[in-house]
Amino acid sequence: MSSQTYLSSLFSLDGRVAVVTGGSSGIGRAIAGALARAGASVVIVARKEAQLVATVEELTAEGCRAAWVSGDLGSREGVRTAAERAVKAHGEPDILVNSAGINLRPPMGELSEEVWDSTMAVNLEAPYLLGERFGPGMAERGFGRIIHITSQQAHRAFVRSGAYGVSKGAVESLARSQAEAWSPYGVTCNTLVPGFVPSPLNARLSSDPEMVAALAARTMVGRNGLAEDFAGAAVFLASRASAYVTGQAVFVDGGFSVH
Repeated sequence: MSSQTYLSSLFSLDGRVAVVTGGSSGIGRAIAGALARAGASVVIVARKEAQLVATVEELTAEGCRAAWVSGDLGSREGVRTAAERAVKAHGEPDILVNSAGINLRPPMGELSEEVWDSTMAVNLEAPYLLGERFGPGMAERGFGRIIHITSQQAHRAFVRSGAYGVSKGAVESLARSQAEAWSPYGVTCNTLVPGFVPSPLNARLSSDPEMVAALAARTMVGRNGLAEDFAGAAVFLASRASAYVTGQAVFVDGGFSVH
């Protein structure tokens, strides 16, 4: 067996269908690209049509199979509509990546019910609803991968964690519940935990040079994260190679969490 054949048997996503929310920017875009380049037919779900079009055009120009769905994941009806539109592109997914999120973090004393509800709707309820829509089908077919993108705030409070931290901690619990329910049927459910990755989601923090430098100094690698740092971990968790990894929080943070 050649090395290429062996690696393909472990990591190739040929014939798989992946739905990636938040896949038109930041970490989600890097993951969508990685899954597509590994062979999956990818459907990207996000709000901004211009970013969606640009992402899909980039991938299709490379010979990948990619499609997009513009959807609002802030309401139950919006999630359900987006899910059904995603299925029309390439069929029922084998891989679900929940990367869409909102990052509203006012001081705790100023945290309104509106911010709380909006945060929970996008960051927690949408991953739950999409799991309920796609997870049972994956289990019935005997293969599935659910990957959530969480945050350091799921494990520690800093930089005004607020409702955002609560939502990400809950998503990690959701992954464990999904793993318990569906892993016996070939569906693994895990989370990827970033360190600090400058992106549109944390534009306020990214604009503070001193804080950015301090966060980089806290890592063991000596730099903050890049979106492309998640490509390999995502392909691993989406592939056959991760069949015995489930219910886990996999830190991709340059050692931030242990330093």
